[in-house]
Amino acid sequence: MASFLGIEAAGGILLMIATGVALFWANSPASAGYFDLWDAEINLGIGDLFVLEHNGRPLSLGQFVNDVLMVLFFFVIGLEIKRELVTGELRRFRAALLPAAAALGGMIVPAAIYMAMNGSGEASAGWGIPMATDIAFAVGVVSLLGNRVPAALKVFLLTLAIIDDIGAILVIAVFYTSDLSSGWLLVGALVALVVVLLTRANVRYSPIYA
Repeated sequence: MASFLGIEAAGGILLMIATGVALFWANSPASAGYFDLWDAEINLGIGDLFVLEHNGRPLSLGQFVNDVLMVLFFFVIGLEIKRELVTGELRRFRAALLPAAAALGGMIVPAAIYMAMNGSGEASAGWGIPMATDIAFAVGVVSLLGNRVPAALKVFLLTLAIIDDIGAILVIAVFYTSDLSSGWLLVGALVALVVVLLTRANVRYSPIYA
């Protein structure tokens, strides 16, 4: 087991196996058990105080994956991109511009194809769905190829997927919500601007960023 986990492609192999099992299970006569598993609540707490809760209820397994594990996943990916922007392949503006342009095309073209095929009716409202790139699968597929994939290509794919996902999240936030809180969006933008300015001013006092 230790030798398997030491293989660079181990994560991709496990991802593909888990995907195959999930697809088979969700489309089998025993599919009810699959959905019950994702709806199962994680009762981690003391009395009525839950460590992991949402609206006073403990998180389900599906919510835990989406709201906790995926946050950690994107945090790690973000750190990798930050390293490449500072000292790696993307430290040059032109190098960073290419995956950004590719991500923009990866959002616009799928949405345009979708609208060409679903230009009218209720289905036309789903144009934002094909815009996102599944970054977990992108990383998994690249890891399957191991050292045969150049480091520059890995960075390019990760950057493209991150920018694509950010764009898709912005589309969902702006076009697929009936209650857009512009005030909090402004606060978030101002906080991000302050962080950028502090970073450019080389402020390294950690409590400020907390």
